Amino acid sequence: MKLTRLPARYAAVLMPLVLSILMTFVVSGVATVKNLGLEDQFVPNWMSAWALSWVIAFPTLLAALPVTRRIVRALVQPA
Repeated sequence: MKLTRLPARYAAVLMPLVLSILMTFVVSGVATVKNLGLEDQFVPNWMSAWALSWVIAFPTLLAALPVTRRIVRALVQPA
């Protein structure tokens, strides 16, 4: 089965989408373990924390990415 790829114009939204999913998944898991331990309700609590953090992180990444690019360009010599 061949994966249908999206056109390149979607990369500007797809990059922060994937990044926000991965980062919030890991960070919310660490925070949940630290606060609750590995109890019976760990996974439901983690998924709840992840969903909330992702809802905040994705739009934040969309807004912060242009600013971040400008800062990085100011700090790095052009190729």
